[in-house]
Amino acid sequence: MEKPYTGGCACGAIRYSIKGEPLFSNHCQCRDCQRESGSGHGSYATFARAGVTLTGEARHWDMVADNGKVKTRGFCTQCGVAVYMTFAAQPDVFTIRAASLDEPARYRPQAVTFAARGHEWDPLDPGLVKFDGMPPGQSARFLF
Repeated sequence: MEKPYTGGCACGAIRYSIKGEPLFSNHCQCRDCQRESGSGHGSYATFARAGVTLTGEARHWDMVADNGKVKTRGFCTQCGVAVYMTFAAQPDVFTIRAASLDEPARYRPQAVTFAARGHEWDPLDPGLVKFDGMPPGQSARFLF
């Protein structure tokens, strides 16, 4: 049995444990992720929802992505830290912020999305595949 991915918010009020490996891991440079992270990108790992155990109370914030679909961000009601995202169009996935992992070294990004919106002051690994927007094909169904 593989070790679950565990993590949560800064104060510990929200915790998760996830069985299985990420379906997709990415750095996103869209303006929503820039604003929400307070930096040049957000870093995420997306998992099958069936493997997720979530405890604690989150406050939710809905926003509309470029494609017109709703994504919901979950924040801790105590410390305010953003922990996860869910997607109305893909209820079978659960996306966590890489920095919320207890062991963030386990995060292995596969791609950069919305690279066209990136900034020179936020360089990312040049070895990663970069997409100007959403990636085409199968991987895109796990994102926004």
